[in-house]
Amino acid sequence: MGKLKMLAKDYETPSTVSRNLPRSAEIGSFVLWQFMPDMWSVELVVGCNKVHAGSNGEIVWRQTPWLGSQAAKGPARPLRRAIQGLDPRTTAKMFVEARFVGEKRIREEDCFILKVAASPAALAERNDGSAEVIRHALFGYFSQKSGFLVYVEDSHLTRIEYTGNDAVYWETTIETTIDNYKPVDGVMIAHSGRSVVTVFKFGGQLGMTSTKTRIEETWTIEEIVFNVPGLSMDFFIPPAEVRKGSASGDPPELTSGKFGNGKAWQNSRGKLK
Repeated sequence: MGKLKMLAKDYETPSTVSRNLPRSAEIGSFVLWQFMPDMWSVELVVGCNKVHAGSNGEIVWRQTPWLGSQAAKGPARPLRRAIQGLDPRTTAKMFVEARFVGEKRIREEDCFILKVAASPAALAERNDGSAEVIRHALFGYFSQKSGFLVYVEDSHLTRIEYTGNDAVYWETTIETTIDNYKPVDGVMIAHSGRSVVTVFKFGGQLGMTSTKTRIEETWTIEEIVFNVPGLSMDFFIPPAEVRKGSASGDPPELTSGKFGNGKAWQNSRGKLK
């Protein structure tokens, strides 16, 4: 179980710039269940809203108050929050075929940088009607001293074009700082972090429309439990509406591309409680 705080920071248009928006932070919590290799379920409550997302190893889905139950296009993939220092195995699997792209100093730590990008075939699997996923790349910054993942950059670009209208582009960038690693049953797990999400919309009529929104999230982990008694595959069955074959949208908190083909880890069960 973890706690989080979300706050909308900035909003920009071609004519206005609003900094440090006068909104109070939304306080929330989340619970993540995981049954390796690719089964997970997360419930997140922020303010008056509750989001539930999950994967049974074949289908990734979400439930929201405003869209109901939906399945995601493309192959099953891991939860983004799991690779923010919460699951070393999923992180290793994600970066198993990554490319070394350089070094950088992050918060007084020398880091090496690994890049992994979704292949054109994986991107094509995620296209849905008028929406085309153009690119999705993930950069992991690992401490040269400890080997821990301490910083993540996640960049995603989608093109949407409706008949008779100019294309609109949505670029989402998530920058996450990860820290406070502590041992849990011999496994080093990050217990806090901070993410800054920037959503940039541009294009449209004559290419003159653009908006940029920045949202900040801070989170802490309160309790982690491994090998939860009674946890089984039945816990990760998708909602009935999803099982009937709906396929649209992109679940929140997902690394939305098929980045690598690392080996799956069997019979590992856990809960962030």
